[in-house]
Amino acid sequence: MSMHLIKINRLALIALALLCSISASQVFANSAGKLTTDQSTTERNYVDKKDPYFMIKTVAGKTFKRFADEQRAIRVNPNLLKDIVREELMPYINYKYSAFKVIGKHLKKTTAQERKEFVPVFREYLITSYAQVFTLYDNQPVEFSPAQDFNGKKIVAVDTRVIMAGRDNIDVSFKVRKNRKTNEWKAFDMIAEGVSLLDSKQAELSSVIRQKGLPYVTELLKKKSARNIVFKNKSIHNKAG
Repeated sequence: MSMHLIKINRLALIALALLCSISASQVFANSAGKLTTDQSTTERNYVDKKDPYFMIKTVAGKTFKRFADEQRAIRVNPNLLKDIVREELMPYINYKYSAFKVIGKHLKKTTAQERKEFVPVFREYLITSYAQVFTLYDNQPVEFSPAQDFNGKKIVAVDTRVIMAGRDNIDVSFKVRKNRKTNEWKAFDMIAEGVSLLDSKQAELSSVIRQKGLPYVTELLKKKSARNIVFKNKSIHNKAG
């Protein structure tokens, strides 16, 4: 594996640590207090997308709880991790915006139909990528910086710090963008160790788009998305039992 791909995988692992390391007690916290576990499923599953800081923290907690609750089933069928990512994370990720950013400077050379076909495939590619990273998660603790005033802003950075035992801590920022029509926020990128995960994906795919076209990349990502999730880290697999 090239050093470039190793760095991308490391960034993905850091992102997953951030999304999953909030304790279960934080899952239903909000600015007015905590939702109790006997409230309706609809209310418990709703995450307010009008506050980017609260959204990131709450989605992290919900994802971790789901991952912990379904460990036995995941051990039997690791592809269930795709369901967790699809259902818990993707509603809060602006995958269409990210997909267009990955196409980048080649956007004008693509057709509307090509882009229409690429976006959902890119979404599934992200789902599979993050689901595979779930198998490497090792419960790294994370600290969230205090929320900042986001009135009048279109993009904010939710700053966090991954606590690494015996090593330097890692500062990471989630980039979250506001939809002007709905006033809702969704994440579209994260920056760790000075490197943008979205920029890394763009660098990985840009030359292929230029040389072989977007339809080729769409088919390439479709094959990658169809791959089964495999536990490669035995220690994590054992913890699942």
